[in-house]
Amino acid sequence: MLRLLLPVFLLLACALPAAAQGPAAPRSVPRPTFAPTPSVPQEKVEADISTRTLEVTTGFTGHEIIVFGSVDNSQAPREQYAGYYDVVVVVEGTPFPIVVRRKSDVAGVWVNTSSVTFGSVPSYYAIASTRPIEQVAGPGVLERHAIGLQHIKMTPSGAARSGFKDYEVAAFRSAVIRLKKKDNLYVLAPNGVEFVGRSLFRSTIALPANVPVGPLVARTYLFRNGEVVSAHIARVTLHRTGIEWLVHNFAFVYPMSYGLIAVLIAVGCGLIASAYFRRQTA
Repeated sequence: MLRLLLPVFLLLACALPAAAQGPAAPRSVPRPTFAPTPSVPQEKVEADISTRTLEVTTGFTGHEIIVFGSVDNSQAPREQYAGYYDVVVVVEGTPFPIVVRRKSDVAGVWVNTSSVTFGSVPSYYAIASTRPIEQVAGPGVLERHAIGLQHIKMTPSGAARSGFKDYEVAAFRSAVIRLKKKDNLYVLAPNGVEFVGRSLFRSTIALPANVPVGPLVARTYLFRNGEVVSAHIARVTLHRTGIEWLVHNFAFVYPMSYGLIAVLIAVGCGLIASAYFRRQTA
């Protein structure tokens, strides 16, 4: 009997440890790994100016500055790159306050009847682009970046703003732009930026002889599909030298002495001219 039960006991002894271990743990399945997708580098515009300093002397007749640059990480097709990007160059002078007066006919005499003071008006403003800016971007984008004559930031002072309707202020503003354009201080060049190859570009900006002395800021914008992709800022300074600087500096540092000397010179020239003509007629 014992011989018959011994195999049964042995089977039970082997089965008990396996049952105590419980169900087998599920086998971990390794997660699939993927190689990281390389990100496309963002386009970036780099620009500079042909000269950073311009000397204004008594013989200054104007000057041309060249704004040149490149599009880094250009995504333009290598064969049909024309029109893929647009570049807009804005050169802006130091802003100054300006008073605009309107003349009216009063009893047959033209007199100043009203005026508006704009607190900050660019002394010089030139814009060059690969095509007309209206085709480059919408009004909202141009307004946000102050690109274009109609989007120059000119805000009348609080006291000057009162008493005028919006269309009247707009008329004064248009008068400022019209007069500046007449003096060649506000310039538009709708095809003034030229691409040289796939990523290089250049533009020539003409500074007139009457350009105000001071710093100029050149802003270069890179557009794609009507949006600004990148922008760059460079600066150039116009400063007086020689006799021009001496006279200007003396007039502002010693205004009373400058005025007195000017009067004495005028009186002296008048006396000399009078004596000369008196001798000729004698």
